[in-house]
Amino acid sequence: MEVIEQFGNIDIYLFDQLLKGRIQKQMRILDAGCGSGRNLVYFLRNGYKVYAVDQSAQAVESVHKLAKELAASDWTEDRARVEAVDNMSFADGQFQFVISNAVLHFAENDQHFWQMLQELWRVLAPGGVLFMRLASSIGIEHAVQHLGDERYLLPDGSTRFLVNEERMLQATADLQGIFVEPIKTVNVAGQRCMSTWCIQKPAL
Repeated sequence: MEVIEQFGNIDIYLFDQLLKGRIQKQMRILDAGCGSGRNLVYFLRNGYKVYAVDQSAQAVESVHKLAKELAASDWTEDRARVEAVDNMSFADGQFQFVISNAVLHFAENDQHFWQMLQELWRVLAPGGVLFMRLASSIGIEHAVQHLGDERYLLPDGSTRFLVNEERMLQATADLQGIFVEPIKTVNVAGQRCMSTWCIQKPAL
């Protein structure tokens, strides 16, 4: 089997978490803001307990189709749901690993960002890990134009809600989260910066 067939277009930083052994097969995994399911190919193909939400009905339908192609017969329609990340129907503490990949930077303002973050934290089980990739202002502060409500115009022409390191540190402290590893930021040719933010919920 070719690598691309086995892993799909998985985010390389999520793949890094897999290589580090932080995602185990017995875990319940949630992709919150799953899109068409590019980060789920490996997990579906290998029998992981995967769940997903996205605001787009078309995206969720793509995940159902992908799951039916790759997953075992135990896949059910409620595993992928048309829902906003800030208001999910899953029970508290249901997942041991939660993925938020390129989602949080679509927040409308800081209140909305915090609402999404709290909801991701709510469904995360004690001892579980929240993996986040999001646009940030780290390393690109002087190249972005503030539009209000912590939304910025980036050099690549996109508009995003941007966090800085201080905001991520404060949010982690407010959640009483534990850093799994330091915040890592990649500057993409001066056009945008993407940060990887990975924190653990304290065990009971």
